[in-house]
Amino acid sequence: MSDIKLVSPRSEIEIRLPDGRVISGPRGSQIRDFFKIVEFDSPLVGAIVNGALHELTYPVEMDARAQPVTMDMPDGARIYRRSLTFLLEMTFSDLFSKGKLNIDHSVASGGYYCHVTGMKPLNESDLARLRKHMQELVEADQPFERQEVPIKQAIEQFERLGYYDKVHLLKYRKKDYLTLYRLGSRMMDYMHGYMVPSTGYLKWFDLTPISGGFTLHFPRRHAPTEVKPMVNYPKLLSAFLQYGKWLSRLDIDNVGSLNDAIQAGRAHEIVLVSEALHEQNVSDLAQEIAKRGSQIILIAGPSSSGKTTTSRRLAVQLLALGISPYPLELDHYFIDRDKTPLDEKGKPDFETIEALNLPLLAENLESLVAGKKTKLPHYNFLTGLSEPGDEVQLKRGQPIILEGIHGMNPRLIPDRLAGAAFRVYASALTQLNLDRHNRVSTTDTRLIRRIVRDARERGYSAQDTISRWESVRRGEKRHIFPYQENADVMFNSALVYELSALKPLAEPLLRQVPYGTSEYIEAKRLLAFLEWFLPIDLELVPENSIVREFLGGSILKDFRLWKDRSR
Repeated sequence: MSDIKLVSPRSEIEIRLPDGRVISGPRGSQIRDFFKIVEFDSPLVGAIVNGALHELTYPVEMDARAQPVTMDMPDGARIYRRSLTFLLEMTFSDLFSKGKLNIDHSVASGGYYCHVTGMKPLNESDLARLRKHMQELVEADQPFERQEVPIKQAIEQFERLGYYDKVHLLKYRKKDYLTLYRLGSRMMDYMHGYMVPSTGYLKWFDLTPISGGFTLHFPRRHAPTEVKPMVNYPKLLSAFLQYGKWLSRLDIDNVGSLNDAIQAGRAHEIVLVSEALHEQNVSDLAQEIAKRGSQIILIAGPSSSGKTTTSRRLAVQLLALGISPYPLELDHYFIDRDKTPLDEKGKPDFETIEALNLPLLAENLESLVAGKKTKLPHYNFLTGLSEPGDEVQLKRGQPIILEGIHGMNPRLIPDRLAGAAFRVYASALTQLNLDRHNRVSTTDTRLIRRIVRDARERGYSAQDTISRWESVRRGEKRHIFPYQENADVMFNSALVYELSALKPLAEPLLRQVPYGTSEYIEAKRLLAFLEWFLPIDLELVPENSIVREFLGGSILKDFRLWKDRSR
């Protein structure tokens, strides 16, 4: 008989925190139970356990490394906002059973623009009732029940409810199950991503009426327990609404209907019509610039917004009108590197407007607009010094195109030239959502664009691009978004089909991000998101498309005609 004895597993397990502290607790306890004795500077909404993101209800069965996910972190902010959206949906169904709630798009001041269909728009009294009901549920701290159901069962439920946008979406799901959530005895619904455990976590929100709809207002990451006053965004809202009309023309309301169209062989038609609408918009923009006689055209926008292709397509349209613009490169106005202001970490801050020689820029612009011979600077990126550059003299009526992140900042050009300027804000303002309650983030669209372009042009891995993205976003929030409403025109560079085109190139890059790294969590999230899209043949994408700026093969990449004509 063997001498081996069975040893009972330990009933206690240990959780090791990033700072080295160790917390012990019963095996199988939820991760939030281990965190109860820890104080955080921001509200806790999730956890990373052994390198993977989890909800706070995740049961821990073995010793593990764990990191808290709080509302001041990107994943924490997403968990909070997604859960708040679900709470809004549930309370809306309680009070307005005949209407349908639509979560449309994000707004700059921290919120989602929403509208209702099947009933008249909500007035202030309706919003007050909705807000009160949400607050009552928060105070009651009711749990969100999570359940995995067979995909067939989920589709049948949504068919009974008349949620055909979700039915169309789920037809293309590869996994045979779907995670649904329920609040009390209400219907179950699908939310794309993780949630908080209960309504009691959702203490900070507001509802504000605006332009036939309303904004679900939530805290920003830098102040996670504070809902700041609403900021008007009429131009941004108008750009989103215009894109919604484009989608209606294409008869595509959501990702499910896009997939239906691709499956039906309509991909070529979708690409052609989408590009035609874009070209029409650029043509209208050129006509407006010509009508105003603008002498300075400022183009700005966040990273991977398609600014370069937008400016070159605009140049083509201006040339068609007999106007030959001159491109003035803002990078050549950097001050000497040793004089560059430092950021909060003591490193040179090349994104601040103080890194530019604004007096020289103003002097050059005035001279160029006056038709004088002007000696331009040339910034030597190897030495970090400003050197003499080309001498340029513009023809009468020849406008300047100036592209850069500070284009909407009123400090960029002097007040005396402000009347001669036309400001274009370019960004990928996506409004094609997964379904009525699960939006497609404009930021995610830009990140996927950048991952594909960085791999092709710079040799960066997806991990490299993701690791830099948070720093890029900080710069955008500081230097770009606060000034976007200064634009004369907002150009929406989003294309309804672009994620289907980017998917075949983005997915292999994302799958190479190593497990256990912080970037892996983001890569996994983006892969789960891209799973919803059917791919299209990249040969369908025209050579002058904005998408080509990221895919490669753009006919505009080496387009120099508009600069050569001005010499």
